[in-house]
Amino acid sequence: METDFSDICQLLVQKGDLKQQIYTNTLETMTLFKECAKEFEDYYEDHFAEEHPRVTVDYTDKNQHEFKLKFAGDVLIFLMHSNIFEFPRDHEVMKTPYIREDKTRSYCGMIQIFNFLSDSFRYNRINDSGYMIGRIFINKDKHFYVEGKHELSQVLNNFNDKELDKNSISEILQSAIQYTINFDLLVPEYSHLMEISVNDMIEIEDQNMILKTGKRLGFNFQPDKTEDK
Repeated sequence: METDFSDICQLLVQKGDLKQQIYTNTLETMTLFKECAKEFEDYYEDHFAEEHPRVTVDYTDKNQHEFKLKFAGDVLIFLMHSNIFEFPRDHEVMKTPYIREDKTRSYCGMIQIFNFLSDSFRYNRINDSGYMIGRIFINKDKHFYVEGKHELSQVLNNFNDKELDKNSISEILQSAIQYTINFDLLVPEYSHLMEISVNDMIEIEDQNMILKTGKRLGFNFQPDKTEDK
């Protein structure tokens, strides 16, 4: 007698199709982010670069899941995760009517935004710190939720009925750039730099730059809370 696998196969197909659709939506979103980043580079080159040669903007497409945007002394790295996630049960979006009507809407792809100092890469300072300043979640309906620092978390953040388009992606990108420009490098706490080994100093003298540098080294860095409407 043939075993009936129909139920488990149906579950496999439903979940698999759902995640593939979300992955496709997230990849399309990543492509639009790349287009906006390149447009930003081109706009700066056309309107500002000649008069301000010491301040540069450089866009680098690493692969389908990653790109870099360098401006002045900062680098933003946009990194798309290849997997699909579900919001935890206690997350605020799970309490919305939009999710209660259809639980599959809580499954999302994720694009993370990291901020590093450009000198960290230029001088190969592998001990330097970067910070995740935001992340964007995209579901099967192309609705999105932005989580992160204040400028990003307030961008059109209505998961219930807001669908991603070129305008909203451009606004997210500009908000990330604006936040980064205003996210200044603070003097590290004195207590974190009081002691250094001879070996560390020798490596510094050899230009390996072992001392750790980060915008908030020695200070707490927490995401701003968001309110879903």
